[in-house]
Amino acid sequence: MLRSPATTIALRNEGQIMPRGRKPQGDQAISNAERQSRYRARHHGNKPVPVVRYRRPADRRSRPQRWNDAAAELIAVQSECAAWWDAMPEGLRDTPTGEALRAIVEVDLDAITSVEPPRGFGRD
Repeated sequence: MLRSPATTIALRNEGQIMPRGRKPQGDQAISNAERQSRYRARHHGNKPVPVVRYRRPADRRSRPQRWNDAAAELIAVQSECAAWWDAMPEGLRDTPTGEALRAIVEVDLDAITSVEPPRGFGRD
């Protein structure tokens, strides 16, 4: 189907030729190898420092040892909380922080420390 000149859409560039891109710096365009070497030279100094990630060492402690270490940590935290609660002014002991500290101090950890977990697989 042919259109008449009255129905054709005028182009925005009004018949001008599209630009061809950048002009070569020298007499002729550079080769792909030259373009690649220039790219590498431009990006050579922008290398990020490699991040070295270390794997965490596996916990090789036995269950009884981990239990005893956890109980010792609970006792240490409880003694720190007791010192904090003792140093707290009387007016602040009724606040939520003071009540939480008092609850931590009042927990009986003797039952936890007296338990000896089984070693398992007939090694009791």
